[in-house]
Amino acid sequence: MMKTGQPKAVPVMGDESIMSPKAHGTSAVPVQENLRWGCDRKTADRICNFNRHYAEHSGYFEKTDFVDAAKSQPDTEINFFDSNTGPLGM
Repeated sequence: MMKTGQPKAVPVMGDESIMSPKAHGTSAVPVQENLRWGCDRKTADRICNFNRHYAEHSGYFEKTDFVDAAKSQPDTEINFFDSNTGPLGM
């Protein structure tokens, strides 16, 4: 067990049971309804819950509002969240 304040080792590796079938693909729940930056929920759900090898197509992020949002607040930290469950545990 790591002590608070110590960096976490990355990547975190797990065995195949992580990807075993669950209630919604490889997750207990589908992605959230309202994803940020105009991300397509169907695409996000496929990537997060029904995918083993690839993610979105190259350049997909450029079709969302992400780049404009980042440029509009250049001095603001961007926090990313788990698409299925929301905020990440720190």
